Amino acid sequence: MRDLNDLTRPTVPSGAIQERMTAETEERRGVVGPAPALPDDAGAPAGLRTALGEAVAELAPQIVALSHDIHDHPETGYEEHHAVAAVADLLRRHGIEPEVGVYGMDTALRAEIPGAGSTDAAAGGCGESAGTIAILAEYDALPGRVVLQTTPAEENSTAKEILAVRGMLDGVDAAIQTHSYAHDVTHQTWLGVRRLRVIFHGVPAHAASQPFMGRNALDAATLALTGIGLLRQQMLPMDRLHAIVTDGGQVPNIIPERTELSIMVRSKYLETLKEIAERVEEVLHGAALMTGTGVEILTSEYCNEVPVRDNGPLLTSWVRSQRERGRDPLAAGVLPETIAAGTDFGNVSQRVPGIHPLIKVTDRPDVALHTPAMTEAAGAPTGDAAALDGAYGLAAVALDWLHDAELRRAVRADFEATGGAIDVAGFWEE
Repeated sequence: MRDLNDLTRPTVPSGAIQERMTAETEERRGVVGPAPALPDDAGAPAGLRTALGEAVAELAPQIVALSHDIHDHPETGYEEHHAVAAVADLLRRHGIEPEVGVYGMDTALRAEIPGAGSTDAAAGGCGESAGTIAILAEYDALPGRVVLQTTPAEENSTAKEILAVRGMLDGVDAAIQTHSYAHDVTHQTWLGVRRLRVIFHGVPAHAASQPFMGRNALDAATLALTGIGLLRQQMLPMDRLHAIVTDGGQVPNIIPERTELSIMVRSKYLETLKEIAERVEEVLHGAALMTGTGVEILTSEYCNEVPVRDNGPLLTSWVRSQRERGRDPLAAGVLPETIAAGTDFGNVSQRVPGIHPLIKVTDRPDVALHTPAMTEAAGAPTGDAAALDGAYGLAAVALDWLHDAELRRAVRADFEATGGAIDVAGFWEE
């Protein structure tokens, strides 16, 4: 029971929801069963995978050192200069000369291992990828090209969309990335995002002597937030709406002439993402009508994040690689969708076949992304193990892809069957 005599402090959220979701995950694991894995006789030869494991063991100190270096030097979006320099240094030590500042982004790095064949795979990720490319550089002749592309500002900008529009995926046949998490997961729901910057324009007036001569921009923002809140009841359970007031007026005795909101619309499906965004815009227009204010709805020049489309056959390769490392990734449908987030890898996976599995960096299932606890775990021994297993996994998937024509055909068939390449850049103009 809360002490009503002291309301200066917030309540502590109950752990009941997280505890129930953890229990539900275990229940679903038993019902859904194990994730499908690539058969032993498919993909890269067993001997090559054994050699890959030996290469990871040999390079482990360098991979972990890189992970710790980046972890110990946090940087904000588009300012990841230390991280890029550290990655470039590791690559050069292995005879790979990277390009830094590609596609007009100072902290976008690209490195390639040319192959003898005509198939291309792109490896991207959060810390493991530089190790992956260093591992693959140990092989004398790969039957195709492997590309490492670092992408900045995942959280505050859709950098992968900008890079894709500028040519990042030209000539690339498949893309693979992994991300740290509290579970090992093959496929998890990743929501698409629409970001809106909303400005209400009112008429200022003295709030005491002549309020009737004003048009209150803060009233419009308040009604907009209320409408957005009511709209949530008509959305899918995993979809989300977030909104904050970034400008609520200047002084209380003047009716605000201008207010500003920052809004994020999230949805699991492309169709519902567009539908919810349209309904939010209707709410904003309604708020303006009710208050006699004007409204500007501003969007990014580039398409924001779209939902991730994981490729089934490529995921079987990932699952096999992780089982070879002693992990057992959860199958699709085991983890509750209500803990979904978003990533700009969706903009890649809707253009070329791709996967975005998750790798466990902590033994605590209640640890959420982008929290101090997750940051601490990434630099702990569990995070070190994830960096090595992730590097092995990405390299193994690349080798499976490059060595198995039947796998490549299955990957392409799955991609086409689930919609093929879409016009991501023009999505909001359709």
